[in-house]
Order: sequence, then structure tokens, then C-alpha cells
Amino acid sequence: MADWQCLAADLKMRGQAIAGRMNGKRIRQLAGAILVAGVLAGCQADELGYGPKAQRPVSAEVKRKMTDLNMSATSPIMIRIYKQENELEVWKEARNGRFELLESFEICKWSGELGPKFKEGDRQAPEGFYEITPGLMNPNSSYHLAFNLGYPNKFDRAHGRTGSHLMVHGACSSRGCYAMTDAQVQDIYALARDSFKGGQRAFQVQAFPFRMTPENMAEHRDSEHMDFWRMLKVGYDHFELTKVPPKISVCEKKYVFDATTLVEGVPFRATAKCPEYEVPARLQQLVQQKQSEDDKKFQQIVARLDAREERQRRWEERQSQIANFLGGNDEGGLAQPSSDTADAGSAVAAAVPEETAAPGAIQAASQRPGSATTGVATAFAPETQSSDGVGGIIKRWLPFGGARGEETPSATGSIAVPEAKPQ
Repeated sequence: MADWQCLAADLKMRGQAIAGRMNGKRIRQLAGAILVAGVLAGCQADELGYGPKAQRPVSAEVKRKMTDLNMSATSPIMIRIYKQENELEVWKEARNGRFELLESFEICKWSGELGPKFKEGDRQAPEGFYEITPGLMNPNSSYHLAFNLGYPNKFDRAHGRTGSHLMVHGACSSRGCYAMTDAQVQDIYALARDSFKGGQRAFQVQAFPFRMTPENMAEHRDSEHMDFWRMLKVGYDHFELTKVPPKISVCEKKYVFDATTLVEGVPFRATAKCPEYEVPARLQQLVQQKQSEDDKKFQQIVARLDAREERQRRWEERQSQIANFLGGNDEGGLAQPSSDTADAGSAVAAAVPEETAAPGAIQAASQRPGSATTGVATAFAPETQSSDGVGGIIKRWLPFGGARGEETPSATGSIAVPEAKPQ
């Protein structure tokens, strides 16, 4: 081969090698670019932070609170829900072993009304005690993040209650669930996830109709759910006194709290007779003492509420009597009093002299029921007052208008006009 041919062949080979290296470099650059794009896509930021939503850390504010309360990031948690107050509380174990309130979130939406859930499709948010395991956590929820309450639990099933997919989740939309905002459920989910990392096998959710105080119990004393709520209150009180989530058992279709069977190996069965068990003596004593104090306060509040309702009923009754007696007839005069107010009409008519029977100005200047100040109730005032005056006439006939020392007739047949509706 001629020298020039050898040179040409050598140049060709070198050119191919250079081209190959260039192509390889471009391929590597392209692959690197794709990899970087993938990483960036995975770390794409949104309004709640970076990275996969189920792996994001708790907010800086919650971290500061954990530090202030001397809590480990991975210590156990417990959740309390109050429907009436619209609150979800996250309690977390401090280093002293007792749980402290870490954060309170306003529930965005919950559905139904006060009371337990009974059946599938009633759109009722559950009440009771629920244990949340890692398997009930949903990092891929279409409602941002979620965990299942595990409804129906043993108690619910013992009562034949049905339902499914009852969650605490984001997206602020509820059909039987407790719905939070995405930002709220982001923190709640992260706290639960980290507690599992710290070794907690399940965290407790206590769902109540309201804070179980004597005031709230008295307010709802006529509810059909009162027996159920009294049972929930026992578990509520156990935590209030110990600041440790109570151990939950179910037997005879009822919740039992912090109970240990006296015979080892004998289990609690939801629908069976309760085995012999005991609750720590000191705890039982404290619970009974608290319940006694709460019940005393409950009875006092109920007595006040009943008295207020009775005053309200009597006030409305008097208003109805007055309206019937003072209402105008078709001829523009006074309507005939009803049988309930006939005696009252006769008493007032007899009190007014015959020459002043024509209707005149009507003055209402009495007091509210229960007020300490008394005043004139009502009068048919003539254009020219008699020598005794309208006040004298009324004081002689109305039970609360008499002058000091004067004899007051009985309330039967008298009409008192309160100034305003009682509060």
C-alpha cells in the first residue's frame, strides 16, 4: 500500500475513534440530564414543602413546640377529637412519660351530628376509641394524606354497626370522615409516621361528641345517646387523671378501661360476659372521686337549666294569655277572652270604673320574670285619670303591683306582662 493510502486509512480510523468518543459523551450527557430531571421532579416543591408528601418532616412550628415541651421527635402520640368544639388535638409523650398537648387543629369538616355511627351510608362520623396501626396509614390518598380509623372496632361490631373507609384525611371534604386541610393533615400524618419509627405499634384516637365536662353533659341531658356518652366519659376521665392513654377492652358490649383479668390467659370478648378483672386501686379511687364531683356539679347545672326552662314556659304562657285578651276583634274593639283568661278579664274589667271602660292608652312597664325590681304591669288608662290614678287601680288588682302593706290578691285570674323575654 502506498504511503498516502496508509496515511488516509490512519486518519479515517482516528476520526471514527474521535466521533465515537463524542457520541459517548453526548449519550452520557443526555443520560445525566434525564437523571437530574427525574431527581428534580421528585423534589419538586409545592406549598407544603419538598419531596414525597408522605416523607416530609413536621413543620418548623411543631418542631419548636416539641423542643419546648421536652419531647422526642419519635415519641408516641394520641389523638382526641371533639365534634361540638370542632377540634382535633394531638397529644405526645414527653420525656417524663406523661402525654402533653402538642397541637390543636380546627377540624375543617365533619359530617352527621352528635352521636355514634350506626350503619354504612348514614354519613355519620364515628365516636369511640380506635387504635391506628401502620397498616391503616395511607400515603397515597387522593385526599392528600390519610389514615383509617379502623371503624367498626370490636365495640361497634358487637352492636351490629357497619361502615367502611372512615378516615382522618385532607382536602376538607367529608362524608362520614373527619376532614382537615392539607397542611394540617401533613403535620398529623408526619407525627404519626415518626411515632411508628420510634417503636409505637398503634396510636389511639378518642372521638367524642364534645369535651366530657359536667356543663356539656348537662346541656345534652335529654339526648338518646346519654348512656353511651357516660360510658365514653369513663375513658375520658382515665386519661384526664393519668395523662396516659387508657388500655381499651370490650366485653358485654361495653368499653372497659385499664382492666386486667384476674385469671391469666382469660381474654376479654366483646359479646361475652366480662371475666373477673381489676383496675389499679388508686386509679379506680381517683376516677370514682372525679365522677362523684362531676355528677354533683351536673345535678346543680341541670337544676338551674330546668328552672330557667320553667320560667321560660311560664313567660310564654302569660304572653299567650295577654295576646288572647288584648287582641282586637273584627269591629275594632276587644276580642272576647278565651276560657283560659276569662277570670283574668273579669278581674281587670271590674277594676276599671264604668265611665272609663272605653279603651285608651296601654302602658307596659313591668319587669322581666325573676327581676328584683317591680313595676306597673298593664292598665287601660282613660283620657282623664280618676282621683285614685291608674297606678292605684292596678296596684289593687295585680299581684306584683300592690303598694307596701296592701293586701295582694292571688295570682289566679291576674295577668303579668314581662318587659322582655328572659335570657
